[in-house]
Amino acid sequence: MDDLSAPALASDEGAASAGLVHFTAIKSDDAFLVCDAHGDILGGADGLFAADVRILSRFRFLVGERSPSQLSSGLSHESVVFTFHGANLDLPPMGGRATPRGVIHIERKRLLFENRLYERVRCANYGLDEIMLPLAFEYDADFRDMFEVRGMKRRRRGELLATQLTGRHAIFAYDGLDGVRRTCALGFSEPPWRMTTRRADFMFSLRPGERVDLFVEAGAEEHEPPARERFVRALAGARGRVREREGRGGQLGSSATDFTVWLEKSRADIALLVTELATGPYPYAGIPWFSTPFGRDGIITAWQLLWLAPDLAKGVLGFLAAHQAHESSRFRQSDPGKIMHETRRGEMAALEEVPFGLYYGGVDTTPLFVALAGAYLERTDDVATIEAFWPALRAAADWIERYGDSNGDGLVDYPRGAPPGLTNQGWKDSEDSVFHADGRFPTGPVALVEVQGYAFAAFRAMAAMLRRLGRPGSEIWDEKAEAMRRRVEAKFWMEEDGFYGIAVDGDGALCRPHASNAGHLLFVGLPAPDRAARVARRLMSAEFDCGWGIRTLAVGSARYNPMSYHNGSVWPHDTAICVAGMARYGEREGPAKLIVDLFGASSFFGMRMPELFCGFPREAGEPPIAYPVACMPQAWSAGSVFMLLQACLGLSIDAGRKEVRLVRPTLPEGVDRLTIERLDVAGARVDLRFQRLDNVIAVNPGPLSDRSVCVVLEG
Repeated sequence: MDDLSAPALASDEGAASAGLVHFTAIKSDDAFLVCDAHGDILGGADGLFAADVRILSRFRFLVGERSPSQLSSGLSHESVVFTFHGANLDLPPMGGRATPRGVIHIERKRLLFENRLYERVRCANYGLDEIMLPLAFEYDADFRDMFEVRGMKRRRRGELLATQLTGRHAIFAYDGLDGVRRTCALGFSEPPWRMTTRRADFMFSLRPGERVDLFVEAGAEEHEPPARERFVRALAGARGRVREREGRGGQLGSSATDFTVWLEKSRADIALLVTELATGPYPYAGIPWFSTPFGRDGIITAWQLLWLAPDLAKGVLGFLAAHQAHESSRFRQSDPGKIMHETRRGEMAALEEVPFGLYYGGVDTTPLFVALAGAYLERTDDVATIEAFWPALRAAADWIERYGDSNGDGLVDYPRGAPPGLTNQGWKDSEDSVFHADGRFPTGPVALVEVQGYAFAAFRAMAAMLRRLGRPGSEIWDEKAEAMRRRVEAKFWMEEDGFYGIAVDGDGALCRPHASNAGHLLFVGLPAPDRAARVARRLMSAEFDCGWGIRTLAVGSARYNPMSYHNGSVWPHDTAICVAGMARYGEREGPAKLIVDLFGASSFFGMRMPELFCGFPREAGEPPIAYPVACMPQAWSAGSVFMLLQACLGLSIDAGRKEVRLVRPTLPEGVDRLTIERLDVAGARVDLRFQRLDNVIAVNPGPLSDRSVCVVLEG
């Protein structure tokens, strides 16, 4: 993501020391929670966060002064509800006999709804004797900014106020240096027998077969005491909201149960991360570090889902158009027409201790914005929306040419290491991700190979949109696209390697390491077919393909490290983009293999796709190696599943022509039948059924398909 808040930065502090591999995250609107397998918050990378500030930094549940033993824990199918099952350890005598371990079942059921935490603690006595059950909660609130949790140091902070106790509530407050008072109210359905500013103690008497429920709530505001009715209402609301989001657009099913679960879990992760903004739905990038709108991530995620659910792209385009830059700022790295990289609402952003309140330091987001708009128009034929966004699209295209090319060489570039923002400004934005073959860092400005591809796609999109809008000038943008194609082929192609270099530096020298960035050129269709075939073969070779996905950097390159953030790890979204590029040039065998590989990896991550994982070679009988501070869920990782499937099917949609095109479709190994239902094409419904018959994939429309849509099958 960004090297001021990416996992690599904080490797010496809280987040990385705790790791995230064994943590669970849930989200609602602008709040999210990260906890361990017991459901506890212990003050490392975990906590309850709201608007980029941690409002609950400790929340530990004890039974007789000890954590209960764990039986199981995990998320519900729709990724909304966290449930812990446990049992008591030995309890000391309390007016009678001691209670042996394993006679009290403990269930913690938790969710977030409308920025508020709801939890039910249920204890049931399966013993033969009446017991006295001592329960306790330890709690605290440090109101640390997200960037502090990530490891950044501050010279000074605001004032933590005295905790207020109101019988069933502990109310924490903090007066920030930005003049904002932030609060957290933690409440219980039963009055504790003892309550201090950091702990609440309860004592329950349970007869054999009896159970007791205790309800807990936490949020920025104090409400009425927690109660069963409030918990049930929140549970129904949270589940209903995710189901409604999952139900938008086309629906998928398959004959392979586990594969269907993968599809559904990925769709649920997207639904969980989507937040309804004034401009429409927007997928927040990932939990915990990036639960906020990111430009690049939102665009890629919307593109991955475009064929299934185009309303997400409309929401993303609307938000980014509304936050387009209109002035130049070195601090925010903005210029007129540029599309934002990231927005934050914490105290440090408000005080401009970091530039990310509204930050524009991404060189690729602006051309991607224009390219997505073109893809959205082709997919939906929604001319009215493109007309409404046209001033923003025109300004973005002007930025590409006027500000995006700082040295006049015709390439879109960025000033490497320009303070106070990011060192590198492509999707591989860690400090060490762009370098020469000998490991030296390049001089600025840096022109990344994939960014030129995005600009090429943006120019082609401008031409196509002008034609559809009936406006003049499309041929000018067509020529700009072809000029960019010629420059990329001349400056980045390495004939002896059969590959493209990663970047051109400020001296005009090519950075020659073999990186997955070249696969993004295939995604936009820039290379000639023979060069695209050579790139695809390299990406499918053992240098890149580790058996679980495509590495970000080829084995043997300088700075190659399978444990690094960007130099040898596997990012599912990156693999999906490369696979979609291969499919664009007619490749099907590679996409079919890689979707199975990533599906196999997901089985070790709870049928979900993490932000990234290590790029070590696949070993028989062994799982992929996790990257310890990777976000999960992560929007563009979850969305990669759908881009991979689209690539296998060779599927494209042209709503203006009311046409669905399938070019040599294939199905992943182990999937013999696949259904797509309620696919919207210019207001008409399309259902498709794919079935493997020996070595042939048969395709038939469903009985409810609108016959006004033409389904074209090639090969």
